[in-house]
Amino acid sequence: MSIPKLDAPKMPKELPVITLQEGKFEPEDSFHTGIISDCVIDNQSAYKVAFDKVIFRNVTFTRIAMKEIEFTDVIFDRCDLSNVDFTEATIHRTEFRNCKVIGMDLTESTLRNILFQDCLGDFVTFRMANLKQITFQTCSLNSSDFYEATLQKLQFEGCQLEQAQFTGTKLEGIDLSTCEFTSLGVSIEDLRGCIISREQASVFVSLFGIKLKE
Repeated sequence: MSIPKLDAPKMPKELPVITLQEGKFEPEDSFHTGIISDCVIDNQSAYKVAFDKVIFRNVTFTRIAMKEIEFTDVIFDRCDLSNVDFTEATIHRTEFRNCKVIGMDLTESTLRNILFQDCLGDFVTFRMANLKQITFQTCSLNSSDFYEATLQKLQFEGCQLEQAQFTGTKLEGIDLSTCEFTSLGVSIEDLRGCIISREQASVFVSLFGIKLKE
């Protein structure tokens, strides 16, 4: 199945610096057109905060629980978003470049036209999320959780997927052939139409109750 090219973030040529004031974000705060760089965003819990046409560069997010957050035309460059709670987020035309997203929680989120490039994303959670036109490029996604997620036009390129969980997620048309793993959480029914390499076939043999003889 051919994967259409992602729609990249739409950014103006020049972006002003956005300086975040100390204190708490308020519900439904909005930040538009600018660069946020070399800082720590700490201990925030507001909901429905929106960022539009924003570049985050070398930003660390700590103690973050910002449900229903919205990102549109956003770039995260060398940021640390480990363990942030972005459940029920809405994310469009966004790129994560060389980021740490370990344990990031995107449960029940909606993602469209997203690039994860060279990211460390072990234990990232996409449970019951809706993902369309997503590319994971040379990312570590060990023990990631795609339980009952909806995947459309999604591609994995050279990713680590050891013990990733895909139970309840249809993998028809999903190409895992360039990825590395020795075990996945997946059911026989959901594997129908999944694309794997010849070398990976032995990983799934046990699901069918077959024993390989050397």
